[in-house]
Amino acid sequence: MILLALISISANETAETGKPLVYRLPIFSNINSTVWVHTQKAFKEAREMNADMILIHMNTYGGEVVFADSIRTKILNSDIPVHVFIDNNAASAGALISIAARNIYMRPGANIGAATVVNQTGEEMPDKFQSYMRSTIRATAEAHGKDTTIVANDTIVKWRRDPRIAEAMVDERVEIPGIIEAGQVLTFTALEAVEHGFCDGIARSIDDVLEQLGVPDAQVVSFRPTFYDNLKGFLTSPILRGMLILVILGGVYFELQSPGIGFPIIAAIVAAVLYFAPLYLDGLAANWEIMLFVIGVVLIALEIFVIPGFGVAGISGTILVVTGLVLSLLDNVVFDFSGVKTKELMEALLTVFGGMFGGILLVIYLSNRWTASPTAPLSRITLQTSQDINQGYVSVDSHYKSLVGKTGVSSTVLRPSGKVTIKGDIYDARALEGFIDRDENIKVISFTSGQLNVRKI
Repeated sequence: MILLALISISANETAETGKPLVYRLPIFSNINSTVWVHTQKAFKEAREMNADMILIHMNTYGGEVVFADSIRTKILNSDIPVHVFIDNNAASAGALISIAARNIYMRPGANIGAATVVNQTGEEMPDKFQSYMRSTIRATAEAHGKDTTIVANDTIVKWRRDPRIAEAMVDERVEIPGIIEAGQVLTFTALEAVEHGFCDGIARSIDDVLEQLGVPDAQVVSFRPTFYDNLKGFLTSPILRGMLILVILGGVYFELQSPGIGFPIIAAIVAAVLYFAPLYLDGLAANWEIMLFVIGVVLIALEIFVIPGFGVAGISGTILVVTGLVLSLLDNVVFDFSGVKTKELMEALLTVFGGMFGGILLVIYLSNRWTASPTAPLSRITLQTSQDINQGYVSVDSHYKSLVGKTGVSSTVLRPSGKVTIKGDIYDARALEGFIDRDENIKVISFTSGQLNVRKI
């Protein structure tokens, strides 16, 4: 409420002074889920304040492509003009976001480019990933259209931002004479970017940028994230979501293995709350989707504790758990997926099944490493002793051992199994040699698996 009040006051002040309103969004970290959350909120606030333009103040070495793609789409579809001021670096994902903006301004000594897709270790990803990035950055450059100029009697049509140059920032195989040779990924300095249409001006500060935009007296309002914004960004990270799913499944498994421990189920509940809470507050996870997950867990518990085997309840519970986790990541109305993109569905499925697969591997690993030996971390909550036969532990009544050497009478025909009577009690028995008729004298030779081995006297 306080934030909305401040926005309203700022908007009113701007309206009274008649000065243009510039909304500044700083991006000074790697592009991730938190930056995406900040971007969504910043654009929303800019609309509420009727901002005349949005200025992204950038200094980043890159980040996750999925969020960079979401941000560049947000910029391209924005009804408020979006400009970028590259304060030092706009590498990789930062380059993609910058190219989406209407105007790019760079500080002297700044760089833009090097948008090749790499993994967590910095190694270049396979070509199918590069192909997607090449297409995305080309489409982003093409979105700005072409400029038509007339020189003498010649009409020259030129891309405002050349898609081929944008592609060279991703693919080292692209060769552009006079700009980049094959075998190198393109990165522009500020002056080079100006020369080739990827920078609209050199600026040393925000004031310089506003001067070049023609609004030197504009009022600048900067985005200020709250604690909840940062927490939400952290909790909506795909990696964390996978880890939470892993903890949920692992916690339920360990609790069912040793009922009454408490800690595993508490960990699973906390992970479930952290998984669903930000999605619920954003309106993605509806009540019925959360109920699907809860009912699924209950059915799995019933299958384990009440219903023997693994049948309808267990299968239905597993399907409901997976369905609840997946649907909570999608902006769907009940089961209407008309507004859900295939990309979003695939990301949700990958997150859930990746977390489940990781959970299974973690359960196997922890079961062997954390509980197998007396010194293991969870050794106190697992059975460490074994019941060896040499120590007197047997799986049948020890009374059978005392019958070895005793004599009796066959109560039924032994073909070879049947019944014998010893001192008035009837026992299961098996003839060691041939068949034994009824009422024959027998002697107990040994016993195995709760059955006496006898021989005819």
